[in-house]
Amino acid sequence: MTGRGTDAVAGRTGTEFTDELRALAERFATSGGDVARRMLAEFGPSGPGSRSKSSATDPVTVIDTSVESHLRDEIGSYRPGDGVLGEEGGEDGGEGAGPHDGDGVRWVVDPVDGTVNLLYGIPFTAVSVAAEVDGVVVAGAVHNIVTGETWSAGLDRGATLRGADGTTRALRSSGCGDLSLALVGTGFAYDAGIRAEQGRVVAGLLPRVRDIRRCGSAALDLCMVACGRLDAYYERGLKPWDHAAGALVAAEAGAVVAVSDDIEVPTTAAAAGVAGEFLAVLGDLSGAVSS
Repeated sequence: MTGRGTDAVAGRTGTEFTDELRALAERFATSGGDVARRMLAEFGPSGPGSRSKSSATDPVTVIDTSVESHLRDEIGSYRPGDGVLGEEGGEDGGEGAGPHDGDGVRWVVDPVDGTVNLLYGIPFTAVSVAAEVDGVVVAGAVHNIVTGETWSAGLDRGATLRGADGTTRALRSSGCGDLSLALVGTGFAYDAGIRAEQGRVVAGLLPRVRDIRRCGSAALDLCMVACGRLDAYYERGLKPWDHAAGALVAAEAGAVVAVSDDIEVPTTAAAAGVAGEFLAVLGDLSGAVSS
């Protein structure tokens, strides 16, 4: 990933600390998935009700808030004093007398990435948990609530995928070297005006690639780049909880990754063999739309 000062952070934390945070991220993400599955079994996909979040088409369910509450409790139990940034509950600075004060760790959590998929019963929805040290993501895990797959990574420690059966394999992004053969993932904002612009970019990109997928979870899209199920991915308007864990997984699997919290600049991830051409085409198309 770009602009992260990763060497300094990795040197300060050490591999044992990174591995500890990675193991905890996996634990938290998986346990959050357990909570979501229990609630789905009890209430069904929509829970006891849903409400709008940022717009009338952007729902948040009781499952989102319950999973995030669970994650905050788990983090507080294992790492008292750490900060937490969650999609539903916002920022908790972690000020207190916990034994880990001074580590500079903040957990960035998305309790349900792909809430609309969850509401509709589409099996592409995940719990995402990442650990930052002084603003640099050093560990993360993404757990698919429906399939039980768990992706994880540690800074300079590689990325893995653990299947629902417990088997684990190391990840490498795809060897695709021709943009015309690349399968590209993307996502769309809930704001109608932004969607219109995004649609024009997709229209320009589609003739230049194999095909485009819109699956509905940024965290899982980034993990799909990591394991070669997608060759490239881009999306505007992501928040830190959307990309924190998945971007690390993709980068540690060898993808070229650039994260962005700027509404005008997409987060991107691509296999090394197509990254340069992909980013150039995407830049040209985005410039044409904005001009």
